[in-house]
Amino acid sequence: MSKFEKLILKLLSGKADNNFNFEDLRRLLFSLGFSERMKGGSHHVFTKENIPDIINIQPIGSKAKDYQVKQVRNLVIKYKLVDYE
Repeated sequence: MSKFEKLILKLLSGKADNNFNFEDLRRLLFSLGFSERMKGGSHHVFTKENIPDIINIQPIGSKAKDYQVKQVRNLVIKYKLVDYE
């Protein structure tokens, strides 16, 4: 199983929202085809062509904020960005 597949499973399980590594979340978004731009010092804004939703994430130390992990999960499910069935 690839690192991407492990990260997707971790994201979709919802069991590690408060313990998701920030850099892993960034890598996951890049792997899904999102582009990043920096806004301010710590705001990472991700967009993807044909997806109107914008994802804005910031780290807390080395971790991602749990509600932002949930937003990414909801986006993956809403737009069927991976085959998770």
